[in-house]
Amino acid sequence: MSRIGKLPVNLPQGVTVKVDAGNVVVVKGPLGELKQAVDKDISVAVEEGQVKVARPTNQPRHRSMHGLYRALINNMVVGVSTGYTIEQELVGVGYRVEVKGQIVEFNLGFSHEIHLMLPKEVKAEAVAVKKGENPRLTLKSSDKQLIGQVAAKIRSLRKPEPYKGKGIKFAGEVIRRKAGKSAASK
Repeated sequence: MSRIGKLPVNLPQGVTVKVDAGNVVVVKGPLGELKQAVDKDISVAVEEGQVKVARPTNQPRHRSMHGLYRALINNMVVGVSTGYTIEQELVGVGYRVEVKGQIVEFNLGFSHEIHLMLPKEVKAEAVAVKKGENPRLTLKSSDKQLIGQVAAKIRSLRKPEPYKGKGIKFAGEVIRRKAGKSAASK
């Protein structure tokens, strides 16, 4: 048995799970509604405030999907009940971020500003910085997969480089630094 797959998903107060025809799991909660299509071989049952995922056989294909779908359903339950937050930090002289509705405006040392349109499910907030601190961007959403994808896209605009550490990094991320060139000695 899959160690992850056999664990039931506990439903917090205010969260409902429904399995539609065609094996589509719909999770509703205070922060919204999420849907996930589940493979037809995997069965999903809602019993007594818990969601249980089962597989028909012990084939490698079924074993791999068992844990996967249980984890996806758990992420959906956590997302609609508490939500997900990702914080990113802009390290560099003159790097700025400004949020205007669903458009995020970056100044990352290029000759132009970068404008990024966020999906409607993701909310962004630029944290005001004090002198000497790096600008921070906070992303919030109920969809873990979508918020991770948006955060990766933002990070790819200016990845942290290993020499000075400049770029967009996740809060708390440690960048491995390299030594610069050293003067040749004779």
